[in-house]
Amino acid sequence: MSHQISAVRRRVGTREFKAGEARVVTVSQAYDSTVEDVWDACTNPERIPRWFLPVSGELRLGGRYQLEGNAGGTVERCDPPKGFTATWEYGGEVSWIEVRITAEGEGRARFELEHIAHVDDERWAEFGPGAVGIGWDMGLIGLVIHLSTGAAVDPQEAMAWMGTDEGRRFVTLSGEAWYEAAVADGDEAGAARAAADRTIAAYTGADAEAEGGEGGEGADTGTGTGTGTGEGE
Repeated sequence: MSHQISAVRRRVGTREFKAGEARVVTVSQAYDSTVEDVWDACTNPERIPRWFLPVSGELRLGGRYQLEGNAGGTVERCDPPKGFTATWEYGGEVSWIEVRITAEGEGRARFELEHIAHVDDERWAEFGPGAVGIGWDMGLIGLVIHLSTGAAVDPQEAMAWMGTDEGRRFVTLSGEAWYEAAVADGDEAGAARAAADRTIAAYTGADAEAEGGEGGEGADTGTGTGTGTGEGE
């Protein structure tokens, strides 16, 4: 579990994008696979459900897609096998994902995803980068399992795993890593700490437990990325 956390590079920043300045949360990981295979895993509708979620629609330039129970959007750019850009529409809000796949040494490829959103300061202060970052960390577990073993991930088992001690520990480690990335980008440490704690509590269900409910069902931070994998190594 800790090995997977350390294998992922995380970065937080801002950039001018479409309507103005946007927050950018970036995850990347290298795999013992070819660029073409990673591209296929990320764009083939038969393979995407094996590591992420069932998907419907037209995965082509200008096509609409929908992830089951999660985000949907439009493919705005497609440059196989190097990358693509798509809108990420969830809960009535629109953000964007940009994916890049590059060769990294002999027989290795790096997957990099930027999640770009126009987020107001109030929401950023409440949840920070972990709101989307933790969800993408969980998605990358599924991708590494799929690329290394060919095994498929069951979304229902993944959600159940999030309620286990192992799942909560993974979320906590991910949240801590995103706290560090936020501070590295210049966020004030105390504010970043409070945001990370709130996001970890939302994903693990600790806030619900504090109110007398049941925890471990994942977060609803308005991002649509709260998906797990069921395995932590």
